[in-house]
Amino acid sequence: MTARQTRLTPDSSSTPHGKLHGKRVVAGFVLAVVLPIVVQLFTGHLSLQNTMVVQLAVTVAVALLGGLWPAVLAALWATLILNFYSAAPVGTLHIHDPENLVTLIVFVLVAVAVALAVDQSARRSQEAIRAGAEAATLSELARGIIASEDTVQVFLKQVREHFGMSSVVLFRKGTERWFAEASVGVNPPKTPEEADAREEISRQLVLGLSGRELSSRERRLLNAFGAHLLALEQRVALNQTQRENRQLSQDNKMRTSILRAVSHDLRTPLAGIKLAVSSLRQSEVTFSPEDEAELLATIEHYSDKMEALVGNLLDMSRLSAQMVLPVVGPVSWQEILPAALHGVPEERVRREVPPNMPAIEADSGLLERVIANIVENAVKYAPDSEILVVGSVGGTVSGHPASELRIVDHGKGVPAAEVMAMFRPFQRLDDVSYGPQGGSGVGLGLAVAKGFTEIMGGVLEAEKTPGGGLTMIIRMPLSTGVMRTLS
Repeated sequence: MTARQTRLTPDSSSTPHGKLHGKRVVAGFVLAVVLPIVVQLFTGHLSLQNTMVVQLAVTVAVALLGGLWPAVLAALWATLILNFYSAAPVGTLHIHDPENLVTLIVFVLVAVAVALAVDQSARRSQEAIRAGAEAATLSELARGIIASEDTVQVFLKQVREHFGMSSVVLFRKGTERWFAEASVGVNPPKTPEEADAREEISRQLVLGLSGRELSSRERRLLNAFGAHLLALEQRVALNQTQRENRQLSQDNKMRTSILRAVSHDLRTPLAGIKLAVSSLRQSEVTFSPEDEAELLATIEHYSDKMEALVGNLLDMSRLSAQMVLPVVGPVSWQEILPAALHGVPEERVRREVPPNMPAIEADSGLLERVIANIVENAVKYAPDSEILVVGSVGGTVSGHPASELRIVDHGKGVPAAEVMAMFRPFQRLDDVSYGPQGGSGVGLGLAVAKGFTEIMGGVLEAEKTPGGGLTMIIRMPLSTGVMRTLS
């Protein structure tokens, strides 16, 4: 990050006020004393004018390093040396020739003027470097807002590194006191008053920095950081609002779909049950045992359909509200299959699951519902096909060894481009969304199966069956032997 490269610390080459750092000033004073003597030793054989030019260069060099006052000292010290060693009479500070006096006075004035100009130029150059660094930092902050890359924790780390602080804390105002919402660094202040520097972001937020006092320039830059943090907080709040709105929209769609499902798909089984019950209650009609058994079977059939429909609706509602908390533990495919295949004619299903397969990690109740929903769809959409259930060990789930259960049919299958849509709620396998047309059911079976599988830590996939049809693959991690509740 640019802020890391342009951090402002007390060890910078200049202070925030444009003053040169103390070490450079001290070095400038040292050179102001030493260099004129050294130059005089090497240029003593030259004329007064030539020696002045060299001493003027020394004054400029001192100004570049230490600033104005070391350069003034160098100019005055060089004038005394020139007067003593180069101006007649040599060896004394007296000046007999008026021209030499004028020359030395002009030298002092020129040296001081040049030193002043060089000092101002150096300061402005340093100011430009600092301004460029601050502009780069502000640009990076703006980029972070636009790109939505920063988090509060990352932002606090950037502030700490940029200003060279030991710790940075974001305080939020509670009902009775301030509390630290986020912090980075060591020994962070516990209250805004304990911070060495603080920036009020809003009435509820204060940024506290600990480590040293900030200059006025750094405080202005900290104000820009504060504006960025406020924008970051607003973005976080906006994202939260967007998530809540999306959830509300999904909930509204779910309620609408459920109402449509209840108004249509419950009518058929209710009408069948009502017709069968009404027929049985007619006292003027006598039914044969066979007819009576058929009417009772109709009631049972439609009751089972209603139970499955209502169960899927409730399960989808629980998944949408994130109210499903699976309790996973060691489970074998063999012990789940009998209950999951209950109600499916035995001649429709062929099982090829080895008895010695290792246990998987799953919630037995949820896994049973997953298998039942998939098999029910296979039976419904591949009515003339045998359903093959095959178990094997292989693959991985989130890097862990896994076991697979494949449910294979040879129906009409699903186009590859529509496989993902198949798992959406209220989407039927014939790709006809809920409406007055389409097959029976509300299209929740596979959505519930996928939701339950993933919430248990597994994977539900679909692929084309060789020769035509659809193969559903339930992949679950092998068991660790520990019962636990997933949140």
